[in-house]
Amino acid sequence: MKSLWSEPFGYKHVLNISMPLAVSMASTTIMQVTDRIFLGHYSMEAIAAALPAGILSFLFISFFMGVASYINVFIAQYTGAAKPERVASSLWQGIYFSIGSWLILVVMGFWLTPLLKSGGHPPEVLVLEIQYFRILMLGAGLPVLDTALSGFFAGRGLTRTVMVVNMIGAAVNIPLDYALINGIWIFPELGIRGAGIATISAMAVIVSIYIPLIFNSENEKKFRIRSNFHFEPVLFKRFIKFGMSNGVQFFLDIFAITFFVYMVGRLGTVILAASNIVLSIDGVSFFPAYGIAVGVSTLVGQAIGQGRPDYARRATKCAFHITTIWMLFMGIIYLVIPEVLLDLFRPDNITDIQFMDLLDYGTHFLLFTAAYILFDGMALVYSGALKGAGDIVFVMKSVGLCCVVVMVIPCYVGVEIYPSGPYFLWSIFTLYVIILSAAFYYRFRTGKWESMKVIE
Repeated sequence: MKSLWSEPFGYKHVLNISMPLAVSMASTTIMQVTDRIFLGHYSMEAIAAALPAGILSFLFISFFMGVASYINVFIAQYTGAAKPERVASSLWQGIYFSIGSWLILVVMGFWLTPLLKSGGHPPEVLVLEIQYFRILMLGAGLPVLDTALSGFFAGRGLTRTVMVVNMIGAAVNIPLDYALINGIWIFPELGIRGAGIATISAMAVIVSIYIPLIFNSENEKKFRIRSNFHFEPVLFKRFIKFGMSNGVQFFLDIFAITFFVYMVGRLGTVILAASNIVLSIDGVSFFPAYGIAVGVSTLVGQAIGQGRPDYARRATKCAFHITTIWMLFMGIIYLVIPEVLLDLFRPDNITDIQFMDLLDYGTHFLLFTAAYILFDGMALVYSGALKGAGDIVFVMKSVGLCCVVVMVIPCYVGVEIYPSGPYFLWSIFTLYVIILSAAFYYRFRTGKWESMKVIE
C-alpha cells in the first residue's frame, strides 16, 4: 500500500480526483438530509410523503441523468487521448440532450401523478406527495443539465471545481429550505412545497455558476468551447448508444429502490416514515462513496484513453480500499448511535408512543444497513470502473435482472400474496445489494473491459 501512494493512478491520485467528488456528493447528501429533518419536524405526514414523491421524481430524472452523466466518460477518454477539441464537442451533445430532456420531464410531471395514487398511501400523505412531485418535475431538467456541465470538469480530473459549485448550491438550499418550509423571515409557510421550491432554486444557482466557468475565453482558446457548438449526429449517436445503457441502468437501480419504498408504504405510515428516515441516513454513507465511484470512472476512462489498462486496475484497487474504510466507519456509527441519528428526524407533532414505534423499527432497519454497507461500496466502485471503460451493457443487464428477480418479485410476494412484514422487505433489499456487488466484482476480475473504448 505504501508503494502505491505516489505512483500514477495510485492512492494519492485517486484521492485527489475522488475526494472533491465525495465532498460534492456529501454536500448533496447534507441538502437531502436537512430537507428530511426540516420536513420531519414539520409533520410526520410530510416526512412520510417526501421520500416516495422524491424517489418517484428521481426515478424518471435518473434515466436522463444517467445518459447525461456518460459525457464524463467521453470527456475522460478524449482527455486521455489528448483530443481537447473533442472534449468541447462532447459537452455540447450533452447540453442538447439535457435541454430536450427538460421538456419531456415537465410533461411527465403532470401525466404521471396517478402512479402516486397507486401506492395506496393514506390520503393526507398522498396530497403532499403530489404537490412535491409536480414541483420537482418542473425543475427536473436542471439536475440533468448540471450533470452534463459538471462532466466538463470531472472528466478532465478537475473535481475541486465541482466540489466548490455544489457546496455553494448547498449553502443556498439549506437556509432557503428551512425558511420556505416553516415560513421564516419574509417567506410564506409552504411546508413540503417549500422544500421542492428550495431544491429547484439551489439547482438553478449551480447551473448559473457553471455557465461562466465553462464558456469563457480561456476555454475557447484551449478547447474551442464556444466554436464547437455544432450538433454532431455521429458523435451524438455514439453518446446515446453508451449513455442510453447507463441511463437504463440508473433508472432500473432507482426503480428497485422506489418499488421497495412503495411496498414498505403499504405496511403503514410509521413503518414508511422509519424506512424513509433510515434511507435518508444511509445517503450519508452512499453519496460520498458514489462520488468516489465517479472518480474511478474518470480515472479508468483516462487510463483506457492512454491505452493503459494497468493504470485502470490500480486506480480501482486503491478506490476500493478507500471506500471500504469509509463504509466501515459509517457502519460502526449506525451500530453505535442509532437512536441519536433517528432522533434528528423526530416530527414535532408525534406522540412519545408513536415515536417509540418509529424508533424500534428504525433501529432494526439500521442493522440491515450496517450489514450491506460494505457490499454497497464494492458495487459502486467496481460498477464505476466498468462504466469508465465502456462495459456499461453488462452493468445494465445485471441491474435489470436483479431488479426484477431479486427485488420486485420477492417484495411484491412478501406484501401482496404472503404478508411477511417490513423485516422481510429489508432482507430482500440487503440481498439485492450483495448480489450486485458480487456480479460487478466478478466481471471486473475477468478483464473483458480492458479492450473496450467509447471514443473513435
